Amino acid sequence: MTQDFVQAIKEGYRFEGARLDIGRAIRGGKVFPDLSVGLPLGMMNRHGLIAGATGTGKTKTLQLMAGMLSDAGVPVFLADLKGDLSGMAQPGASGEKLQARIKELGVGFTPKSHPVEFLSLTGKQGAQVRATVSSFGPLLLAKVLDLNDTQQGVLALLFKFCDDQHLPILDLSDLKAVMGYLQGLDAKQLAGYGGMSKAALGVLNRKLVELEQQGAGLFLGEPEFDITDLLRQTPDGKGIISILSLTDLQDRPALFSTFMMWLLGELFHQLPERGDVDKPVLVFFFDEAHLLFEEASKALLNQIEQVVKLIRSKGVGVYFVTQTPKDIPADVLAQLGNRFQHALRAFTPDDAKALKATAGTFPRTPFYDIEKELTSLGIGEALVTVLDPQGRPTPVVATRLVPPDSFMGALEEKKYQAAMKSGALQRKYAQSVDRESAREILQKKMTTPLAASPDFRGDNLRAGSGWQESAASVAKEVLKSSLTRQIGREVVRGIFGLLKKNLK
Repeated sequence: MTQDFVQAIKEGYRFEGARLDIGRAIRGGKVFPDLSVGLPLGMMNRHGLIAGATGTGKTKTLQLMAGMLSDAGVPVFLADLKGDLSGMAQPGASGEKLQARIKELGVGFTPKSHPVEFLSLTGKQGAQVRATVSSFGPLLLAKVLDLNDTQQGVLALLFKFCDDQHLPILDLSDLKAVMGYLQGLDAKQLAGYGGMSKAALGVLNRKLVELEQQGAGLFLGEPEFDITDLLRQTPDGKGIISILSLTDLQDRPALFSTFMMWLLGELFHQLPERGDVDKPVLVFFFDEAHLLFEEASKALLNQIEQVVKLIRSKGVGVYFVTQTPKDIPADVLAQLGNRFQHALRAFTPDDAKALKATAGTFPRTPFYDIEKELTSLGIGEALVTVLDPQGRPTPVVATRLVPPDSFMGALEEKKYQAAMKSGALQRKYAQSVDRESAREILQKKMTTPLAASPDFRGDNLRAGSGWQESAASVAKEVLKSSLTRQIGREVVRGIFGLLKKNLK
């Protein structure tokens, strides 16, 4: 049986061309130094999943793969919620445990740093990343605002209104200005946008205030981040690792998960078709992926599924990092060909159910009891199956992973600040831009004197001129009233009384 196992793994993981060598096969507690486990570089855009319980080594697997991809000239984007991925900018430390591990695996180890660009949604932990409200769109904004289906429909109508009226909504102040303007219109003026009632707009307005209090105003605006800045290499051909620091947004998961989906969507819409490639143009690691799918609307789930399905042909690989495969919708999970499953725990009935479901997603193998293996894997070990160059799943193999060559921890604050400030994008996105948009356009419309307005034509204002039409109507009614005539008579008497007194 051992000979059959050795033969199956050797044949299953024998690839031509460039590959990532991630570890060595293990079985029954024994390491097989001659059985290298890896995946073809050209298949990295077939997407993947890195899963496992807390503390089993998911982040280190991500760090290992990101470093290897960078060495191969592939740019990488990843999110850093805890701050411990910042250590990629510093060479690793070679301690006793690490030396014992690499000796057991029979691999070499050279500590080194990798080219890193730090990004931030707040501008505090890296180059400021922004997106306009318009490019975010109603689906993603509805996810951030935690809207139900009805409220999402109202938000979609609001976006349509802005498109029809040529009102660019770039930041939160634009969106709030449009909300205020719409709430001032009557039902007749909103007839073409059925369902956009003042009550519904009031709810959206309150949601916007909550979002603003969470700091979203910092990353909704201009200059918008150019996604081609994620595709850069160093002069010596190393892929730059763009790390989005989220340590200052840990308590606002909807913000960063939705922003990352926006980024993925922009890549999908802007990058050209490439088909099959020798290596991906970018690999995108989506950490804490369950946060994106929690309470997502059907429309958003459909959008995510479409992007994941089609972005492969743009040369982009997407890797979801989460605790169990059940965190990912089935239609999305079906697109993830490369699997790295760390240990799961079965302390509760729900855990046991999740364990059984996870085991059922792996190809059958005569060499492992998948359920048993999933609970006995150690830290830095994972069950692996990937796609070979012909697109076929490789044999499932328990793997002891090679340790990352960069520092496995957070950079010291001084080193972090130095690395952050030296980034090429720091100056490019430091200064916000506030060009004319919906807020300014509506302010002009509200403050233009009636007689000076291009819509003013005596008693007959152009239909649809909004506040001008309403103002004219109110003025006419006031002038007709008996109270107005009485006040006018008293004012005239007063004026003549003063003139008579002065003449004396």
